[in-house]
Amino acid sequence: MKCIIGIGGVTNGGKTTLTNRLVKIFPNCCVIHQDDFFKPQDQIEVGEDGFRQWDVITALDMEAMVNTVKGWIENPVKFARSHGVTLSPLTDGSDPERELHILIVEGFLLYNYKPLIEIFDKSYYVTIPYEECKWRRSTRTYTVPDPPGLFDGHVWPMYLKHRKEMESNCIPIRYLDGTKSKDELYNQVYEDLQNTLLNKL
Repeated sequence: MKCIIGIGGVTNGGKTTLTNRLVKIFPNCCVIHQDDFFKPQDQIEVGEDGFRQWDVITALDMEAMVNTVKGWIENPVKFARSHGVTLSPLTDGSDPERELHILIVEGFLLYNYKPLIEIFDKSYYVTIPYEECKWRRSTRTYTVPDPPGLFDGHVWPMYLKHRKEMESNCIPIRYLDGTKSKDELYNQVYEDLQNTLLNKL
């Protein structure tokens, strides 16, 4: 039995921190980070706003990401082993179909790419207000540093545009308040997932 969980949301909202905690607690759990599928810098276009377009779907190799997800769907055991995940049998092993395997897919544009949208059993979206997001972003060190004005000129406008687009897709998403403490966020999602997984078993 398989369960695919999406953890999307605004930049610096706490998606990765939440994901990393969940991966440690759930058995047979693998993770795919959308950030691992960014194209090389020389393939990122410069937009009309004057900035390299890092915060758009075309900055990512989404086909490769979908294929990676499909690889897990086809054989979660093989995928887990190839990614160094230790597998724990939850049943007596007599019925392999009853073994639970979990995949967490984490990223800032999970719900804006049609081939991905339909795969999620559970979809979460972390939000934080503009000022908090801008402050958190300013404290982060990126491989490619943010040029002056990037947040207001590109990052935040793209977030608002993509969120509106995502909401027009009418998929069931549970919104999370990223200003809550890391423990509060984790407990909220963990409890919700426990109930979902118990219903699937």
